[in-house]
Amino acid sequence: MVRANGAVSLRELARVVQTSEVTVRRDVRALEAEGLLDRRHGGAVLPGGFTRESGFPQKSHLATAEKTAIADLAAGLVEEGEAIVVGAGTTTQELARRLARVPGLTVVTNSLLVAQALAHANRVEVVMTGGTLRGSNYALVGSGAEQSLQGLRVSRAFLSGSGLTAERGLSTSNMLSASVDRALVQAAAEVVVLADHTKLGTDTMFQTVPTDVITRLVTDEPSAQDDRAATELQALADQGVQIAVAGPGGAAAGSGPGGEPHPAGRPPRRDMPLPGQRRTHPGGPQPLRSAVSLAEQQQQAQQARVADMRRR
Repeated sequence: MVRANGAVSLRELARVVQTSEVTVRRDVRALEAEGLLDRRHGGAVLPGGFTRESGFPQKSHLATAEKTAIADLAAGLVEEGEAIVVGAGTTTQELARRLARVPGLTVVTNSLLVAQALAHANRVEVVMTGGTLRGSNYALVGSGAEQSLQGLRVSRAFLSGSGLTAERGLSTSNMLSASVDRALVQAAAEVVVLADHTKLGTDTMFQTVPTDVITRLVTDEPSAQDDRAATELQALADQGVQIAVAGPGGAAAGSGPGGEPHPAGRPPRRDMPLPGQRRTHPGGPQPLRSAVSLAEQQQQAQQARVADMRRR
């Protein structure tokens, strides 16, 4: 499966071979010792270290159910008439498919896959960046893409990547992709990262979004044995990142007129905002502080949620 897809999640392997993730993890460790694959948090990839990046066909087969749940949940953050930027990736492509029903939406993107998903959405305006086509992920990169984003200002940026850690934030294996993602971040008032559990704790070569710039992380629920993911989520929350965790089976619920699915997903299964003031850039606006008592209550509730997640 790793040779065919480039990467695979432990959860997916356990489902295919009908055994526990504990057994799969032990076997993956043995295969790594033989040099046949590299373990990554929550999965395994072909050997190659920090510089290896899977292409779109490989990524599209990895953690598909988790990406669907994340996209359902992230779509609920987008409001009617909003202007957003959406970066390249298989998870953001899933998000774009759900944004087609949001009226008055303007989406700026460097991803051909995102644009294609919205091409027939009559109520959504799609703005493409310039740039050079990077065939491995169907994204526009280079100076043309970056220059077209200068002077742009939108409410939110939705980005994915190759890895996410509390220490370095979001990262990717390609320098050109990282540079465009940084330009997308500069255009947005808030940054929302979409990352499934296989990316938590994984560090790759080029940093795209530092942790203190990430407003919110939308991810899926790690397995009960995945202590590392819970620890990483706690560390991200401690640094001010609001964490929304999509439950199994997806997060979309409710219906709009005519019985069609409502564009907004249901509220997060878990939402762990860090109380108090987030770090801001020098000279930037200072957010309002909540009352001390309320902050303490929120912090206690957050610690209880994280502790429950770690026990699960």
